[in-house]
Amino acid sequence: MAKVTGSYEALYIMNPNLGEEETAAVVARFKELAESHGTVAEVDEWGKRRLAYPINDLNEGYYVLMTFSADPAFPAELDRLMRINTSVMRSMIVSKEG
Repeated sequence: MAKVTGSYEALYIMNPNLGEEETAAVVARFKELAESHGTVAEVDEWGKRRLAYPINDLNEGYYVLMTFSADPAFPAELDRLMRINTSVMRSMIVSKEG
C-alpha cells in the first residue's frame, strides 16, 4: 500500500535585509501552503544567524524551521517554490521517517 502522508522538516534561510513585514509574509506564505496540503506541526523562527560561508556577499541569514505532514508529492512542489522565491537564499526539505 502506498504511503498516504509523511512527516517532513523544511529549513530555509532568507535574506536578512528583508523588513519584518516582508519576512513575516514569506513565512506565512510557506506555512499556508503547507497547511493547504497537510498539517503544520510547528514553525520555529530561529532569527538571524551567521552563515558558515558567504551567500550572495551576505554573512548572515534569517533561519526558519517548519515541521509538517503532507502527501509525498508535496515536498517537491514546496522545494520548487522555495527555489524560485528571491527572498529564500537556501532551503532543504527532509523526511523525518527512516
